[in-house]
Amino acid sequence: MPQGFLWVCQNGELVPQREKRVIEVEVHQQLRAFLREQGELYWSHHLTMARLVARALRIGRSALIQTGAPSDLQGRYRLSYLVPLLMWHEPVILVVPEMIQQRILRVEIPRLRQWISYPKPIQTGDRWISPDYKGILITTPQAWLSDRLHNEGRFPPGIPTVIDGVDDLETWTRDRLTLQIESADWESLMLACPAHVDLIRDTRIQLIRAVFQHPANPYECYLFEQAERDILTELQQRLTESLPSNWAKFFEQFNQNDRLTWVTIARQAGQFSLHCAPIEVASSLAPIWSQQPTVLIGGALDLDSDAAIYRSSIGLNDDLTCLKFALDRQEDLVQLYQPEGIPLPNTPQFQPALLRELRSLLSVSFQGFSVILVGDTPLRSQVGSILAAEFGSRVQVERTCLEENGILVTGWEFWREHQSVLPAPQVLAIATLPIPSLEHPLVAGRVAHYKQHRQDWFRLYLLPEALGELQRAVSPVRESQGVIALLDSRVLHRSYGSQVLTALSPFARINYLDATLFSNVGDETNAI
Repeated sequence: MPQGFLWVCQNGELVPQREKRVIEVEVHQQLRAFLREQGELYWSHHLTMARLVARALRIGRSALIQTGAPSDLQGRYRLSYLVPLLMWHEPVILVVPEMIQQRILRVEIPRLRQWISYPKPIQTGDRWISPDYKGILITTPQAWLSDRLHNEGRFPPGIPTVIDGVDDLETWTRDRLTLQIESADWESLMLACPAHVDLIRDTRIQLIRAVFQHPANPYECYLFEQAERDILTELQQRLTESLPSNWAKFFEQFNQNDRLTWVTIARQAGQFSLHCAPIEVASSLAPIWSQQPTVLIGGALDLDSDAAIYRSSIGLNDDLTCLKFALDRQEDLVQLYQPEGIPLPNTPQFQPALLRELRSLLSVSFQGFSVILVGDTPLRSQVGSILAAEFGSRVQVERTCLEENGILVTGWEFWREHQSVLPAPQVLAIATLPIPSLEHPLVAGRVAHYKQHRQDWFRLYLLPEALGELQRAVSPVRESQGVIALLDSRVLHRSYGSQVLTALSPFARINYLDATLFSNVGDETNAI
């Protein structure tokens, strides 16, 4: 057994005999020894984060940690919380997405157990094992949130909980709270209300006529208009039978002021789906945090270390420890190319100027993998077609099968979902900042809510969303110490430009394009 930790047999069980106050010291010693022995790629904050997690377990105080690194499959910071979880002698819950679970169970836990031989059981599941279980339970965000949001009683209160990847916590929560009415639900409603089959069928036909009159948009979703609400309200008032639970929940919420109701359309299939979700999730999440000490771990949640805007968005109070790790100025340095003179994105002159810059960039980066991020769907297709005509099959639009020197033209969502399985790009070109478009009906609906409450919708919603997306998108470029070409001139001319540059730090500015850029890091004296 490792030094400083004694296990004795009591009533047939191995019980740890030590004082809780030394857990931080033991975790520090064990992790440091493990990193030295394994030759682990060193992350300068491993030991600090491990001690903080150990302290949170010991004193039962919640913590919010910004690692600066994305919660991908590699998760270079993950050892920092796994070691204290394995060494802590009390039960604990670890909440991580299923893909990361498999990485932890198959790669990281076996390596650690060869070194840290504490006999702590580990199980996975969607509910607590038993009242006397003293091990680690690994579960998914969906299972844990569903239990906490709907009081299902599958996880007892008071058990310290570590949640990894809370960059997506708001999305996970809104998905759990979104109610949907699909085609099958209409059939269920007719079976439950046989006396009103004709009424239900007529209502559905009226809705089909109404929603398919919306002009096509790239998102194929539309906020509910008053006429469509009236159609559903009349149906609700005339149904007197007990309704299927999905319909009962939907009718209960769709007319509430703090809910967003919309329809998605599959035009070719002639189908539509109804959706209802809370505009904000802070009020739903706020009661959760008092039920157990929680360590929330994310990559880039907020520009500030106290993460005030992020905490407000998830209903997290001030009574917790907040820590933000800085990126390494050498290991995480990227080169930033930010040309002047490019027209603003909402002008006709922007596309020709964008294509000129992309041609120049690709002409000197032909040996490596390149990514071009274009948020606007029509513009993305046009850029892909034009570049494919010039650079051939190297250019692919939102595909993962690429040549070694391939050029991926993609939107932000596709890149976020697939960047962990694609090589680190040598160059990442950003056509426009990922500021959510007000043309998207759901974005417009949330902005209207902020305006109604006289809140700064850009600073509290659009800008944090953009900065978080931006930081996640550029993280693979830090691995290759490649070039980021920021081609959105709003960074130069808008007041929020300084915040965008802060989100991209550390970087070295470059003002020229040359093949040597892709083999040498820029002058570090210009690093910010």
